[in-house]
Amino acid sequence: MISWRGGVVRTVRGRWAGAVELEVDLEEPAGGRTQVRALAYPALVGEPRPGDRVLLTVSALLRGLGTGGYAMVAGIPDRLPADPPPGPGHVVKARYTPLQPMLLGVDEQESPWHERLRDADDVAGMPVVVADLHSALPAVLAGLRARARDGAPAPRVAYVMTDGGALPLAFSRSVATLREAGWLTATVTAGQAFGGDHEAVNVHTALLAARHVVGADVVVLTQGPGNLGTGTRWGFSGVAAGEALNAAAVLGGRPVAALRVSAADPRERHRGVSHHSLTAYGRVALCPADVVVPVGPGEPWDLVREQARELGAPTGRHRLVEVPVEGLRAALEDSPVRLSTMGRGLDEDEAAFLASAAAGVHAAALLG
Repeated sequence: MISWRGGVVRTVRGRWAGAVELEVDLEEPAGGRTQVRALAYPALVGEPRPGDRVLLTVSALLRGLGTGGYAMVAGIPDRLPADPPPGPGHVVKARYTPLQPMLLGVDEQESPWHERLRDADDVAGMPVVVADLHSALPAVLAGLRARARDGAPAPRVAYVMTDGGALPLAFSRSVATLREAGWLTATVTAGQAFGGDHEAVNVHTALLAARHVVGADVVVLTQGPGNLGTGTRWGFSGVAAGEALNAAAVLGGRPVAALRVSAADPRERHRGVSHHSLTAYGRVALCPADVVVPVGPGEPWDLVREQARELGAPTGRHRLVEVPVEGLRAALEDSPVRLSTMGRGLDEDEAAFLASAAAGVHAAALLG
């Protein structure tokens, strides 16, 4: 189930919040390679240094899966990190795996926020923008901030990361950069995901924490990097996007569905509106939501509008909200992170990012 290798750290290639990128010389080749890029999370395994021997897992690397091309550091056996200082928190995430961290949950009894969240039951109409892919996050934020370009104040935005993709939030270089740029106020990691400013048991408590602890005006919710799909109707991690819309509605929020759109994906099931969106929003989301339909001249927007009709009345349950994409390209070009989805950038699949930005524009409009 797991392919292991030993190696020696050659150099530290770079770092961002919570993660260190390494160049490692392998003791035994992996897929013909004797040298690999590796990623370490110092909070889990300690701080790696050149010359350290490291234990690596390389299963995804050998299979060529879309995990960023990294081997993952599972330990530094000759220089174990010191025990963390005693502190509050008994929430365990990535449970019953060798690298399970023990963390302070935002709502657990030892948390300073416990009393505030104990009976919290409502997010007071807060817009919650839900998207299938992690790559939608910066584009949604660009749309949210488009009003700020016109002089309106930028909203306080919390990012809620669910556990359908990467579990460590530190894997996302985009989130680190968006925080540094001031595009995100705070992060909340839900379920088995960990590493946010606040740890939540599930999506519901994550949304409540975003409102009552962070003081967010709006939430953007996606899974972490690394979407799982099997080419079947139901076998993809983005199904959880429908459940997230339900959670937002149950808690008195304003659920906003960002459509997954592509004009360049070679797979027919993802052209125009992806079947992932049609399934998650059309079959799983049982509470009415605002489904943002990006509109513009010609294709792919004519196709997108036609496909989205099945989500709205009279046959569907959602409100279809048309948002023009004109002018949003400039907002996307202001992103502090490089836009990329399924290996395609802004020029290769502009429609994907415009659709996400349109959802951000609508959420900003809901703030009044």
